[in-house]
Amino acid sequence: MYEYIAGTLEEITPTDAIVEACGVGYDLLISLSTFSKLQNARGSRVKLYTCHLVREDDESLYGFADKAERAVFVQLISVSGVGPGSARMILSAMTADEVKEAILSNDVNKFKAVKGIGLKTAQRVILDLKDKVGKGSGEFAFEPAGSSAVRDEAATALTLLGFSKAAVDKTLTAILKESPSLPLEDLIKRALKMM
Repeated sequence: MYEYIAGTLEEITPTDAIVEACGVGYDLLISLSTFSKLQNARGSRVKLYTCHLVREDDESLYGFADKAERAVFVQLISVSGVGPGSARMILSAMTADEVKEAILSNDVNKFKAVKGIGLKTAQRVILDLKDKVGKGSGEFAFEPAGSSAVRDEAATALTLLGFSKAAVDKTLTAILKESPSLPLEDLIKRALKMM
């Protein structure tokens, strides 16, 4: 929803940053990595990349000093059993590059050293994200549109609009067979035209 917020850093603690932009003060939850990069920038103009999470009982805005840290955060919260709090703890204990390196080298102990991360969660993070880290570059590769994650997101959106699950599955299968690399938005638009 929000790509970034640029404004004056009014307040900062190890867990929060308040950025004023156009007369609005945004309270962003941050990691210690972001805090260490911004701790001396109070009163200065900053730009924080954001991740806006809306849950049934909570709405939170997370801020990151760079896109790489945000990409790692988004990938971490996609792992079953890793919520935004745990992902923020991981990014407070390790930099984005260290997380990628730990995944590529199967370093379970690096994740287990993070408070609240046990053996099973550490193994699940490595197993789920190993294929998403680009070989050699250490960059997280975003899943192509034809992937199950994009298909699932499109299916959820269409069923929330009132279409039956069977009709949605049939339509998405037909579209992705013909055009497997459609972006999510185009996939949903095309499905709406066909239903």
